[in-house]
Amino acid sequence: MLEDRTAAGPARTEWPAAYPRGYAVVDVETTGLARDDRIISAAVYRLDARGEVEDHWYTLVNPERDPGPVWIHGLTSEALEGAPLFQDIAEDFATRLADRVLVAHNAVFDWQMIAREYARAQREAPVRQRLCTIALSKELRLPLPNHKLESLAAHFGVVQRRAHHALDDARVLAEAFRPSLAAAAAGGVRLPLHECRPLTEWSDRPAPRIGRQAGGSGGYAATTWRPSRKRPPCPYPNPGRYEDGKRLRQGMRVAFSGDTSTERDLLEDRATEAGLHVATSLSRLTSLLVTNDPDSGTSKVVKARQFGTPVVDEAAFGQLLRDVEPARTDG
Repeated sequence: MLEDRTAAGPARTEWPAAYPRGYAVVDVETTGLARDDRIISAAVYRLDARGEVEDHWYTLVNPERDPGPVWIHGLTSEALEGAPLFQDIAEDFATRLADRVLVAHNAVFDWQMIAREYARAQREAPVRQRLCTIALSKELRLPLPNHKLESLAAHFGVVQRRAHHALDDARVLAEAFRPSLAAAAAGGVRLPLHECRPLTEWSDRPAPRIGRQAGGSGGYAATTWRPSRKRPPCPYPNPGRYEDGKRLRQGMRVAFSGDTSTERDLLEDRATEAGLHVATSLSRLTSLLVTNDPDSGTSKVVKARQFGTPVVDEAAFGQLLRDVEPARTDG
């Protein structure tokens, strides 16, 4: 079945000229899901323009901290102790990403983890576009019961051998992406490509180093590996929506969506320090949405369109932050 889909006539003879010239199918395993978590293993399958496998690469990475949910990825502190640090494999990783579209399942997560690691190493990941296979499966209207990798793999008859092992997950995704790409080409489907903005600033906070606990695996309790960050409430009332051409005013509710070239928490810190209310969701009370990808179709972007919420990009927001109007006072 896979060979028939991939070898379809139009896909082989009328390949869309606008399609990328190469792909890097990536999977990373991490110590957790938060901004301070680290990559502990990474795998890349390089594919050519038509999805044919060129080569693959895999490495463990020493996160210099507790490995997190060992019960998921199976990598203990002992297994990672002699592994290279990220800065030691950054060049090899970059060679495999360069001049290719990064392909991943829930690609924004993999991209953000990779971008943060490169920022820590004071380098820039050579990735300019990403493609999420979840978004591609939606474009193709595949009859999947859910958006898990195992469901996508089952649809194309791909057998998973070691779930949550970076190399096997990347292999499975590469095998499922190949017929997906061919089907998209045959149907003239526009690939859901999104811009990747490398982090230009990074501020790390100390990560928890949790010791081994009785009955534990790797030292992490199930509720400790996804820390949250709370901000103090904004002391100013919301003056309403931002108006184009005018200044921001203290108390305005600002929401963010998508990748930013400055680390998200730093942008949010600056907004808070300027007297703005940083909102985690978007509602009719939101004064402004900041996004570099207004056509992304994220829930915040969709709601902004529905509510008529003003939208600006990161660069414009940075300019606005330089001159925020003080909150109005009675009397």
